[in-house]
Amino acid sequence: MASSAGKAQAGEMRELTVRAVLLGGIITLVFTAANVYLGLKVGLTFATSIPAAVISMAVLRWFRSSSILENNIVQTVASAAGTLAAICFVLPGLVMIGWWQGFPYWTTALITGLGGALGVLFSVPLRRALVTGSTLPYPEGVAAAEVLKVGSNSRSGDAENSRGLRTLILGSLFSGGFALLAKMKLVAEEAGKNFAVGGTATGWSASWSMLLIGVGHLVGISVGVAMLFGMLIAWTVLVPYFASTADFTGPIDAIVSGTFRGQVRFIGAGTIGVAALWSLLRIIGPIISGLRSSLAASRARKSGEALDITEQDLPISIVALITALVLAPIAWLLWDFSTGGPVHDYPLAVIGGTLAYIFVVGILIAAICGYMAGLIGASNSPVSGVGILAVLGASLLLVLIFGQQSDPANTNALIAYALFTTAIIFSIATISNDNLQDLKTGQLVGATPWKQQVALIMGVVFGSLAIPLVLDLLKNTLGFVGMPGAGPNALAAPQAALISSIAKGVLGGDINWNLIALGAGIGAVVILIDELLGKSGKMRLPPLAVGMGIYLPMALTLLIPIGALIGALYNKWARRQANPEFAERMGVLAATGLIVGESLFGVAYAGILAWANRDSPLPPNDAPLAIMGPEFEHIALWIAPFLFFGLIAFAYSLTRKMVRSAPPASEPPIDQDIANYR
Repeated sequence: MASSAGKAQAGEMRELTVRAVLLGGIITLVFTAANVYLGLKVGLTFATSIPAAVISMAVLRWFRSSSILENNIVQTVASAAGTLAAICFVLPGLVMIGWWQGFPYWTTALITGLGGALGVLFSVPLRRALVTGSTLPYPEGVAAAEVLKVGSNSRSGDAENSRGLRTLILGSLFSGGFALLAKMKLVAEEAGKNFAVGGTATGWSASWSMLLIGVGHLVGISVGVAMLFGMLIAWTVLVPYFASTADFTGPIDAIVSGTFRGQVRFIGAGTIGVAALWSLLRIIGPIISGLRSSLAASRARKSGEALDITEQDLPISIVALITALVLAPIAWLLWDFSTGGPVHDYPLAVIGGTLAYIFVVGILIAAICGYMAGLIGASNSPVSGVGILAVLGASLLLVLIFGQQSDPANTNALIAYALFTTAIIFSIATISNDNLQDLKTGQLVGATPWKQQVALIMGVVFGSLAIPLVLDLLKNTLGFVGMPGAGPNALAAPQAALISSIAKGVLGGDINWNLIALGAGIGAVVILIDELLGKSGKMRLPPLAVGMGIYLPMALTLLIPIGALIGALYNKWARRQANPEFAERMGVLAATGLIVGESLFGVAYAGILAWANRDSPLPPNDAPLAIMGPEFEHIALWIAPFLFFGLIAFAYSLTRKMVRSAPPASEPPIDQDIANYR
């Protein structure tokens, strides 16, 4: 519960202000661009609440009338928009299959905006079930509340925020600087080797990306170990097993990469899907309880009973009305998108059924993602697994109506329609994955829920206006692996590739269900192991993380467990400091800086590529910043790991130095109940 002081002051403090919304919108542009790039590069995104809160307090402290509640609105707006960037897990699939040549601005903005708005609305009744009436830890929501309390209510808060902002900037400079050196060809970007062994083949690879170290720190040691476990399953068991039947007269690289993409990846999809279903089964009870509580609150409001300010959600009747209003333009989008295709042979049945599917599945997915974010944090929450389930459901429904099409054009149109439907559902998932975390922060600082819910919708608007621009820039410059004309700098877009592959497999009739079933079996075994570990009180083995370890290329996962180990060692040190909460928070900001710096450089590099190729030279200039030639590659391979880990060690050393030099906390946080949630 929020403190009584927070409740008493909530009505007097400035909360939902124009400057808070505008500042949140500006921060949105930075974090949305970073998250889109991160999602397309490695298939992961990061939670933006804590960095947004630190930046907000560093800016608003110059205004006398600013308050903790106003800072909470800023982080709410920014985190909602940053999270919505995960739509890049689906929409690039439309480019990969050749249906779209780019990202139509208003269509893309409406998909993300309308889906995101539904995500906010569907989560309103879930707040009572999964926030106020739940013991879920909400690690990032609690941490953001702690940042806000310390920064707004203690004399040492300004000094801590200043150090936090410096840590964020330094981490960004280190990671962005190393990425710049890599593009200049002074250091290698990747290292790896595929090799034959005992009548089969496998390989290893690593991407020298500080972004991955930051991700590992944030996801934690349990998720890091689980991803390592999944990676070992993929590369020491599955790849060698399936590669053993290959024709070894061809190149080893082609055998290993083909085995991984064509078989192992789908096994990972099965593991992810089973883990997502397991999460749903565990939360049906709390969902029903929350709906009952919301209806009871609505009846109390109508009878004239005064609700505490921290219990005032958007009225359920308003939620229902806005939901109906949002579904109408979604129906028009579906109609417009499917013009000229087989969907228009049965428009009422297909589009009406799609709306019902979006509504029902959207509610379930909002609950799943909200629960998972509350359990393990928005950064760890496997929304990609939800996307897999959504595209499977959408594709199977189309098969029931149309069967297997013999005309390739009709099949491609149905694949595109399934992806379009999934994109809307995925927008619901990404926002619900974030906003219950924000509402938990609001509960702990005494905020008004309905004002936060309005701020979340504003964040959705900001994000949906920015995302099409970033997606189009990255597509036109770097491109995506698998799309026509993709160059050597193409982003892997691993989630979009998987989701579009599933839609192709189901609607084209060539999906190998045996691989999906094998992955599901692995997932079931991992779930059993995880439950047994949980009952014994030992470190957990999150099944979704194991599935991601199987599914993602090793180059994108190998450094995440290393980052998790670095984060665990840092947190162990932090817990021994005079102010352990501040020390751990500084570690979070250092890791966030590593992510933000490289991500923003990636977006900037896309702009540099666009400028370098503005006259469409042949061949295209794929390395406009390179100052070293191929003869330097061998030296760059050796320089990279030493400089990479040296800079990371230096970054964490500076962070520890700033923690030790910080003035002691002059007073405790205003709400000691926060310890109950850690």
